[in-house]
Amino acid sequence: MVIGKTDLGEFPVILAPLEDITDSAFRNICVRHGADLVYTEFVSSEALVRSAVKSTTKMMFDEAERPLGIQIFGNGVEAMRNAALLAEEQNPELIDINFGCPVRKVAMKGAGAALLKDIPLMVAITREVVNAVKLPVTVKTRLGWDENSKVIADVAERLQDVGIQALTIHGRTRAQMYSGEADWTLIGEVKNNARIRIPVIGNGDIDSAPKAAEMFNRYGVDAIMVGRAAIGNPWIFNSIKTFMRNGEIIPPPDLGERIAVSLAHLRLAVEKKGEYKGIIEMRKQYAGYFKALPGFKKIRLEMLTRRSFNEIEDMLLNLNLQQ
Repeated sequence: MVIGKTDLGEFPVILAPLEDITDSAFRNICVRHGADLVYTEFVSSEALVRSAVKSTTKMMFDEAERPLGIQIFGNGVEAMRNAALLAEEQNPELIDINFGCPVRKVAMKGAGAALLKDIPLMVAITREVVNAVKLPVTVKTRLGWDENSKVIADVAERLQDVGIQALTIHGRTRAQMYSGEADWTLIGEVKNNARIRIPVIGNGDIDSAPKAAEMFNRYGVDAIMVGRAAIGNPWIFNSIKTFMRNGEIIPPPDLGERIAVSLAHLRLAVEKKGEYKGIIEMRKQYAGYFKALPGFKKIRLEMLTRRSFNEIEDMLLNLNLQQ
């Protein structure tokens, strides 16, 4: 699959943009473990044009994280255009527009998935962004606002017509949020629509290599996007790619490897955000890193009380010696 000048290979496995999760440290770790493309957390267009420090910082990335897309969201044509230009200055591989975020603070302000209720505005924003930047523009969205308005087939054609170079579809409506099962049927219909010429990326409920292979094979998507299943589990990317190549299921990492990777992740987080913030934000990852360890719930609760990298490192290394 190729987006612009970026060749992502035959069976790309992509890290989804996740707010408060896919920061620079986590993206770096996921690339090390096989992610073919990563995205920033979504960045508010309104905040960017006001030069808000937090939003500007979200766009920062290291060369080791490439290929990378900067994702922006908003509901104003001019603000989105200007935000795309600011994102382009960071020289990512692509600019992605978020038309899929279902959370209330975004959707109730007319952004994210709310644009699924105003397709003309969605198209106008996309056209303006595509025309403003030289980089490839992609879109991530959902099936529709609710069960009675699954408009993705029409949306896909209209966004392609204004120039996007790939489309990611999460197999739920906004009303579903993250509940129930993702429905890939409409994703497959979009991909197999003879009028669709751009790559179609499928997203939703990919939590194992066999599940990813099933979605690739059944629906013919060009790439798979992994979201929540990657939290504390960067091994999932190479696992999926290996299974797609030769049907081999890679054994889960042992405790020593889990400790080594989690510490590398924590070290990067502390380097990039400082010790206090790095440690606090890393807490979301521990349940994933150590979910296979018997009795880890008690250990995790104890880890949440630690305030320094050295304390956490000592605790984990000692844990390894005890096994």
